[in-house]
Amino acid sequence: MLEGSKALVLDFGGVVTKTLFETHELTEAALGLAPGTLTWRGPFDPAGDPLWRAMQADEISERDYWRERTRQVGELVGEDWTQMSDFVRAARGAEPGPILRAQALAAIESVREAGGKLAILSNELDLFYGADFRDKLAFLSHFDAIIDATHTGILKPDPRAYAQCCEALGLAAGDCVFVDDQMRNVVGAREAGMVAVHFDVADPAYSYQTALRKLGLEERGSP
Repeated sequence: MLEGSKALVLDFGGVVTKTLFETHELTEAALGLAPGTLTWRGPFDPAGDPLWRAMQADEISERDYWRERTRQVGELVGEDWTQMSDFVRAARGAEPGPILRAQALAAIESVREAGGKLAILSNELDLFYGADFRDKLAFLSHFDAIIDATHTGILKPDPRAYAQCCEALGLAAGDCVFVDDQMRNVVGAREAGMVAVHFDVADPAYSYQTALRKLGLEERGSP
């Protein structure tokens, strides 16, 4: 049992939810676009996504990347979208179920059952999804802290972001296992003293198994 002595700290987009790259078919259907219209694939095809490569090289920010994709997709459907949340709401609709990672929900339940703490540490939870999106996610009621740079203005990998999370949890950095799909944020967490796991969007099961093992747990249903 963890008895509140350790915490699983999760990034949100890509870690708790599937990436927009993985759900192009859902997006195209929701927006009335022909199948195959959206071809940018980010980490699933870096060679075919120059804008993604520019973001990974720190030539543009992650917010810059999604600002441009929002503009492009809005243009395809005749909308002048200026906020990422406009895109996400239109693409993902009112029901979040299909975009949640089953592995995330299982890991969250494992930590909860073991008495551990849970936190979200995101750069743009409400910015990308809209503030009302949280109301549709019942599992968030079990989280001890939700730190969102949409409101704090402190973006990972700024060490203050990790410090805010630890303070909210009432734990030392070394007692927190942090999971993020952006390596710069993983490096930042490690420099801040957290145990950190780089989330592989192509292998979410392995990533969550790794995080749970670092907490001394096994994923629910694992032998």
